[in-house]
Amino acid sequence: MSAASTAESADFRGPLDITRAATVVLDAESTVIGWSPAASELLGYGPSDALGRPLTTFLSVRPAGGTLPAEASGAAGPGPGPPSLVGNEIHVARTRDGRELLVATATCPLPGAAGASGSGTPDRILVAAEVEALLHWESRIALLQGLATQSPVGLAIYDTDLRLSWSNTAYEREMGQPLAAFRGKRAEELYGAGSFVTPGYPHTLAGVMRQVLDTGEPVLDLHFRGQPPSDPGRDHLWSCAYYRLEDAHGHALGVCEDAFDITDRYRVQERLTLLVEAGRRIGTVLDVATTAEEIADVAVPDFAATVRVDVTRAAVTGETAAVGSPADMTLLRVAERSAPGSGTPDPGLPASGPTETGRTDPGRPGASPTVTDSPDPGRPDTGPTGSGPTGSGPTGSGPTATARGPAGPGGTNSPGGPGGPRQPYPPVDYPPGSPQNRSLSSGGLVLDEGTLVVPLRTGGGILGLVTFDRGEGSDTSGRTPGPDRATTFDNGEVALADELAARAAVCIDNARRYTRERTASLALQRQLLPHHLPPQSAVETAYRYLPADDVTGVGGDWFDVIPLSGTRVGLVVGDVVGHGLQAAATMGRLRTSVRAFAQLDMAPDELLTRLDDLVGQPAEDRSDACGGAVETYDVTTGATCLYAVYDPVSRRCVMARAGHLPPAIVGPGGEVSFPDLPAGPPLGLGGLPFESMEIDLPVGSLLALFTDGLVEARDHDIGRGLDTLGQVLGDRSASLEELCDRAVSELVPGGTSADDTALLLVRTRALGADRVADWELTAEPVSVGRARELATGQLEAWGLEELVFATQLVVSELVTNAVRYAGGPLGLRLIRDRTLVCEVADTGHTSPHLRHSAADDEGGRGLFIVAQLVQRWGTRYTPTGKTIWTEQALPPAEAG
Repeated sequence: MSAASTAESADFRGPLDITRAATVVLDAESTVIGWSPAASELLGYGPSDALGRPLTTFLSVRPAGGTLPAEASGAAGPGPGPPSLVGNEIHVARTRDGRELLVATATCPLPGAAGASGSGTPDRILVAAEVEALLHWESRIALLQGLATQSPVGLAIYDTDLRLSWSNTAYEREMGQPLAAFRGKRAEELYGAGSFVTPGYPHTLAGVMRQVLDTGEPVLDLHFRGQPPSDPGRDHLWSCAYYRLEDAHGHALGVCEDAFDITDRYRVQERLTLLVEAGRRIGTVLDVATTAEEIADVAVPDFAATVRVDVTRAAVTGETAAVGSPADMTLLRVAERSAPGSGTPDPGLPASGPTETGRTDPGRPGASPTVTDSPDPGRPDTGPTGSGPTGSGPTGSGPTATARGPAGPGGTNSPGGPGGPRQPYPPVDYPPGSPQNRSLSSGGLVLDEGTLVVPLRTGGGILGLVTFDRGEGSDTSGRTPGPDRATTFDNGEVALADELAARAAVCIDNARRYTRERTASLALQRQLLPHHLPPQSAVETAYRYLPADDVTGVGGDWFDVIPLSGTRVGLVVGDVVGHGLQAAATMGRLRTSVRAFAQLDMAPDELLTRLDDLVGQPAEDRSDACGGAVETYDVTTGATCLYAVYDPVSRRCVMARAGHLPPAIVGPGGEVSFPDLPAGPPLGLGGLPFESMEIDLPVGSLLALFTDGLVEARDHDIGRGLDTLGQVLGDRSASLEELCDRAVSELVPGGTSADDTALLLVRTRALGADRVADWELTAEPVSVGRARELATGQLEAWGLEELVFATQLVVSELVTNAVRYAGGPLGLRLIRDRTLVCEVADTGHTSPHLRHSAADDEGGRGLFIVAQLVQRWGTRYTPTGKTIWTEQALPPAEAG
């Protein structure tokens, strides 16, 4: 803005002001007897041209061309102007160059001119100005009048001493008294307790205004927080602007303050910010307790002084939401948060009370744990039974309680103190008539002065309650809440609390559903995994199983040790893709199938082939039913498995794998190796055959079967994990249980990981030559008697005379069948183990079948008699033929 325009805008004299308007002195006959310089400037006539001429020479009533312009048609008559003017008239003025101007005029009679009527005697003064300039000036006057009386923006002028000299009507309403009552006061006297909250500026009113006076630089949109005299006890927020006021010569006159109350807008913005923050922070994990803590953290202290979250026991344990009366609901105090210096009595826990910091004392009997100190809720420990030093069961880490803060007295988080019962979430019982009881009864929110109770509703049921407390009244230390803190909730805040509770209810319900599925998955997995492994003559075993963490969910890792015929043992470990209930169920199906196939004495490669066919079949069935498209992802497809069979007689191990990691083998000298076992495809993919590898295992060798969850983690790859595992297993002086513990502590230091973990350690044994006897016979009838003699002699040498008769019958039947239906040479083997094993091998590939003979049949009863004499029997196929085997229980003295 130029200096000229600045001076013009600062000149508030009206266009008809005699000091600046075109002024003409007239006598009684309207003859011009005086002509001002402004008149010469407006019309172009000098004094010599105008004096002595009639006024009509310069002004006419109508323009030369016709009617008056529209903007001037309503302007005639009395109007705004200096008090000495009596009215305005609109005329058309003719300039010296022939132009016509629309001008407004006003006349003022001169004192004493009423009695003078002579020519040349001054009678009145006429002032004239362009209509456009007059209308512009009038709009400026209207603007100033509106700012002074109608504007909602508070305006105040402070002089150079920062004393208030003028204010508009909005400012007076804010002060609650007329201007005369506070004119001359300093800003600090009017808003002494307030301060600016906008960073980068002085905090006081005097500091900001002094800065504006000194620098001349205006400031805009500074936020000032304080309490107006018209509304004491309640903080307001204003958006303020300050600029220096100067006279026409640039001298500072003071500072003008523009202030607009944005309290309501700011509170709406705060609520929106709180909702955004709630959406970001509530429901980060599928955990009921954490979600309850998150809503308390979000609401305190910005929304409420104290927040208590009570959740039904059914929601904590993953059961269905309660839909009955309050008597049917058991509420647990899951989370509580209080602002420092705040607190109110808790009607649900009469014996408890908030501490100075607003948190309950965990050492006080009956006190409820706070957000910082509370462990996870009393969730059922649904993980599998942990294996102790004896390896009696899988070691699991289910959703057990974990401390989130320092433990209470005695090193526990139990409110009961040392040795007391564990109560991580104490039950709450609200008395009849309390806001919480009324909310439970009605199913709706209840507002009772400074307490707002909102139910956690979902699906027609109630998951719990959230109590928002503004801390009305004094706290436990006797202090009253500050005057800037609202002690009740308005309609907008009630709606906000309802929205916060609705969001929290959805997240808690999701966590409840997850808890229920995880509990069911862990229970199913615990039932499907082996609870204990029976002792085996072939191997010594130890194992560990760790479920995945709460975030990932239950996985499908599994293992098994399967007794086989001929004192052999089957070792298996597998991994199912995915997590959750479906993965646990799939793991159970695979484990059952492997045990069934293993009982048929299948070779490892054949067993994996059959298992692969079984896994691939369900996907094909669903594909056909859906017209070639599979509706859901099949977690069975892609599962991995490693199966090995160890024979303690030959000390050889045959193994095959389907996409699984190879085992670790530690020799008697401590050397660790990972055999280059042919890697077959994962189960269900098909297309490639499975291959077996046979390995000699000296007595005392260590075989480790494991899943990828043990050796692979986010912070290291499989190679590093395998190296660490090899270093742990290389210690020959440690027991298998110690090796299991070391491997878990080294590779899964936190106890859980993103994937579940299975580890099976096996130390091989061998049957001595004095416990095995075998002979080769010819396929002739005479071999039957020879076989009976050999078996009888060996049993007498072992002191098993009680089994001679039954064994003779078994050997006679099996050898007779081999001579009659198969070919030689024949093999007879007796093994004295936990049972007496009798095996007859031949070159045939047909298996005998047990049948019931009719009364007139001459044969077919032999195998039936054998089945009655032995505990179990079966057929095992070999590359050269088959082996029929039986097992008989040893006499009690020998078995012990």
